[in-house]
Amino acid sequence: MDPFGLIVLAVIVLLVLVIAVKTVLVVPQATASVIERLGRFRNVAEPGLNFLVPFLDRVRARVDLREQVVSFPPQPVITQDNLTVSIDTVVYFQVTDSRSAVYEISNYIIGVEQLTTTTLRNVVGGMSLEETLTSRDAINTQLRGVLDQETGRWGIRVARVELKAIDPPPSIKDSMEKQMRADREKRAMILNAEGTRESAIKTAEGQKQAAILAAEGQKQAAILGAEADRQSSILRAQGDRASRYLQAQGQAKAVEKVFAAVKRGKPTPELLAYQYLQTLPQMAQGEANKVWVVPSDFGKSLEGFARMLGARGEDGVFRYEPPKEEVPTTAPEEEEESVKAWFDTSTTPEVAEAVRAAEAVARKEVPSPSLGGSAVPTQRPGSTQGTPQVPVGPQQSGSTEQSDEDAQPDRRD
Repeated sequence: MDPFGLIVLAVIVLLVLVIAVKTVLVVPQATASVIERLGRFRNVAEPGLNFLVPFLDRVRARVDLREQVVSFPPQPVITQDNLTVSIDTVVYFQVTDSRSAVYEISNYIIGVEQLTTTTLRNVVGGMSLEETLTSRDAINTQLRGVLDQETGRWGIRVARVELKAIDPPPSIKDSMEKQMRADREKRAMILNAEGTRESAIKTAEGQKQAAILAAEGQKQAAILGAEADRQSSILRAQGDRASRYLQAQGQAKAVEKVFAAVKRGKPTPELLAYQYLQTLPQMAQGEANKVWVVPSDFGKSLEGFARMLGARGEDGVFRYEPPKEEVPTTAPEEEEESVKAWFDTSTTPEVAEAVRAAEAVARKEVPSPSLGGSAVPTQRPGSTQGTPQVPVGPQQSGSTEQSDEDAQPDRRD
């Protein structure tokens, strides 16, 4: 083949390739292509394989149909109280009509940015700084409503608008930090005061309950102590009465034994005079006895006493005749009916019942209102578990008589 033929063949092949490329159009998923024919809108190519008329149809623009996120730079905005704040915004939007997005506006991203800035200044300009910082949701809702309404004719749907940052001036930020610090210190002082007040109230309640319980315990202790003193005094008085009675019985028996021994010994006036002289030093032992006079006719008095009460013996001396001794057949406490109760050492039933009632009251629990109704045990004062017993009876009398009988030979001697 000649060179000219090869050139023609190459040109034809190249032309076929160009026509094929111009005819076939592959559109990716989530993407739309706007097709124009001779400079006029023809249609929007859907994702997939599409065919064009070579040299007549062309792709005007490729539009991304996915939701897009655009962050705009900080914008200075003046609030109602004439404070300038810097606000960063983020807009979430999606192209729903590719034809309108291409033909209704030259650059829809710049249009959304400018519309967002103007709308933001309009919304924030009617709010104070405090409202701006605390009303982000309200600002987002207003911005989204206005943008969605205005960008609808561009074939754009605004899904969401967010305020990324609101930065007040440094001086205002410092004042706000001082205010927040003062508020925190105020709340801390209030909480400390509340804690101190609650602590004082709880302490007072505890002291009140402690005082009540202490008073209750002292009351029960005083009641039991008074009852114990009363029982002790009663029993001590009964014991003293029975003791004095037995001592009197013993002294009477001792005197009887002495006189009986004296009578059995048949003393003479000389013996009586000698016994009298032996007792004179004992009679003069008192501190008030300075001078003691012995009567001169003391012997005659004793002799007359012996003649009057005694009987003449074989040697002509008057001696006492011992009377017939009467042996007691009953115990001292059995001689009289009224004396029997003196030697009763058993506890009175009424007294024992009163002691048991006082102990039951002392062990009773006192409810505590400050602890939610929980019971607090009262102080249990020391209580007497029994009453002292005074062992008195005929045995003491017998022992007294026995001791008197043991001492009798000494007196006879």
